[in-house]
Amino acid sequence: MRRKPGIHARGATAPDRPPQPGVGDQGIWDRDSVDQRPGTGTLLAGIDLATGEVLGLVRARHQSREFVEWLQALDAKYDAPVKILVVLGHHSAHTSQKTRAYLATKPNRFELVFTPAHASWLNRIEMFFAKLSKHGLRGIRLDSAEELEIRLQQFLGGVTTDPGPFRWQGRLESADPAPPKPDVS
Repeated sequence: MRRKPGIHARGATAPDRPPQPGVGDQGIWDRDSVDQRPGTGTLLAGIDLATGEVLGLVRARHQSREFVEWLQALDAKYDAPVKILVVLGHHSAHTSQKTRAYLATKPNRFELVFTPAHASWLNRIEMFFAKLSKHGLRGIRLDSAEELEIRLQQFLGGVTTDPGPFRWQGRLESADPAPPKPDVS
């Protein structure tokens, strides 16, 4: 699970202007460089590596209550005998009193694994967030945080329509062997 906090709903302060004949590059619309920010949102998301499905929750913030809500959604999605392994970064909501209290009501249901500090790149969800930024949010103009939430939900729905399992591409055999140790005898 990973979060993408502070996703800004970026709105226009002035309407975009169509290209003017004989001015600058033809066919390029003029857009005001100043924008308004009518709100923000946070996306809590994880990828089921067995199916490729993105499990996301869009909220105004990411605190213990939202994290527990996301865990409850996972609990409802998967059958009871399945143990759910969740790989997490270091965020206070993941270890808060409220989170621990919820996990205590579900013994042996969740296993939380925390990534090493400064190693979020290990997390597959980072690639999903890059795709979201590049293909789902770049260049769009929104008028409210609610419109941002709708846009994020649409993106989540689009990427989960035909998910596929994650397949590791690397091979341990193809890695360069360790250099030989010098003979000190």
